[in-house]
Amino acid sequence: MINFKHLHYFHAVAKAGAINRAAEKLHLTPQTLSGQLTLLEERLGVALFRRTGRRLELTDAGRLALSYADEIFQVGSELEEMLRNRHEERPFLFRVGIADVVPKSIAYRLLAPALALPEPAHMVCREDKLERLLAELAIHRLDMVLADMPLPPGVDVKGYSHRLGGCGLTFFATPDLAARLDGEFPRLLNGAPLLIPGEDSAVRAPLLRWLGGQDIYPRIVGEFDDDALMKSFGYAGAGVFPTPTAIAAEVAAQYGVVPLGSTEAVKERFFLITVERKISHPAALAVSEAAHQGLFTKPART
Repeated sequence: MINFKHLHYFHAVAKAGAINRAAEKLHLTPQTLSGQLTLLEERLGVALFRRTGRRLELTDAGRLALSYADEIFQVGSELEEMLRNRHEERPFLFRVGIADVVPKSIAYRLLAPALALPEPAHMVCREDKLERLLAELAIHRLDMVLADMPLPPGVDVKGYSHRLGGCGLTFFATPDLAARLDGEFPRLLNGAPLLIPGEDSAVRAPLLRWLGGQDIYPRIVGEFDDDALMKSFGYAGAGVFPTPTAIAAEVAAQYGVVPLGSTEAVKERFFLITVERKISHPAALAVSEAAHQGLFTKPART
């Protein structure tokens, strides 16, 4: 069992970057603090720091230990606050992982119902690669993960994929770029500068197959893991870009771009991934129910 006093000393030194500064804050002598760190490293069997000049730098093991220490002390603070204010009405915690390929507008519209529940919710959103989010879900650091694909096969995580819905794609361009494109949609995309989602996006491969199947070969000028960044490049006139048709009207209004055309042959789908076969968390249940009743059932206007 780790001595939490030693872990606290390690956390203070890691944040301060030097034993002397941490010792002043802890009201200890540097010698005492250094000795306590040595005991912790001996207990763990790894070096947590390496000396670089006058500073201490974390080793790989030290960075891992610091991430856990941050969470341990954060949870401790939350516990202390909860016990002190246990008679007051407090929002329940809803921890959501959002795969970085999911459009921000889609994520907001899917998650908004969780904030409208009669019992107040405190939502914590973490955006990252799907694989890292699933690892957090597996150890119950997240209540659900929002993704553009179901749980990938071969992933060593016991979880369940709940389909929220999907829609086709609408292609947008600035008015100036649109005026320079010849022909009808989708032929006008042939040779046009095109911005596409990055290789982690589930819709990328179907999109490229659909274009190739119609002998349409745009000039791909950019690939983006972040959907918002792709839209920013599109807003600047760098190229045509696709977006889920469910948010087409919102994209047109926000970015001042015009729709070139839509297709239902390529669909972007969204999933809620949990460790439960049947969703029980009230906020996750609200997200699922609202998605099936609203976002993907109403035709988008452009």
